[in-house]
Amino acid sequence: MPGKQPNLFAFNDVNALAPALRSYVISCQNAGLTRHDAFKVGVSGGSLPKTLAQALLAEPTSEEDTVKFDKWEIFFADERAVALDHDDSNYALLKTELLDKIPAAMGQPTVHPIDTQYLSDTQELADQYEKTLVASFAKGDSVKLPIFDLLLLGSGPDGHTCSLFPGHALLRETDAWVAPIEDSPKPPARRITLTLPVVTHSVKVAFVATGAGKKDIMKQIFEEGNGLPCALVNEATGERCSWFTDNAAVEGVSFPRRGFL
Repeated sequence: MPGKQPNLFAFNDVNALAPALRSYVISCQNAGLTRHDAFKVGVSGGSLPKTLAQALLAEPTSEEDTVKFDKWEIFFADERAVALDHDDSNYALLKTELLDKIPAAMGQPTVHPIDTQYLSDTQELADQYEKTLVASFAKGDSVKLPIFDLLLLGSGPDGHTCSLFPGHALLRETDAWVAPIEDSPKPPARRITLTLPVVTHSVKVAFVATGAGKKDIMKQIFEEGNGLPCALVNEATGERCSWFTDNAAVEGVSFPRRGFL
């Protein structure tokens, strides 16, 4: 249906992509501030934190081009059941790439890592993280699903996103906000993740996918779908979803690109 497809933005390289991503994130930030004087954002790991840092830590070009980190509440779209300083930790990655580099003058975000006292029990780890979401998003009200202002996600070479993997039973989870996974096909095996209904309930979803290594899976996601987790997000969110890619990642993909304004 017209207007229901995701937005695919392709740039020459990451240096061209970063300013567009910054502009998009700031527009989502400002919309969140208008709605509830906060910006509730979920982030994943992989190469995303490095690109985010390049986008968000750049010098502002105008008064409107301002990242207000002191209004940000950062959650993790998925996390591995490891210590917060472990090499596999998404929190550690975000801290190293972005959080530690935020100048004091930009303000500091509120960050919600997992509670590592529950690492030995992924179900409890997931339940505790869900309670963190409830405390922020429900505030005593009964809320069916949390509504993130923005989810910033990546796409794996198999089409997975968060820790939602192709063909996995977890794709059918409809009740939990956060679910454990003990058998991730990509190590480490033990993780927690936002569930698909939470991901697709977000006000906006942005994927960042770069590099020629992604073009085969991007072709599948955009041309075939095949029930791949990234394609399921596309289908459920439509125009609320935007992809920020470089040309190498979408070479040969027959899906209309949009110009980024």
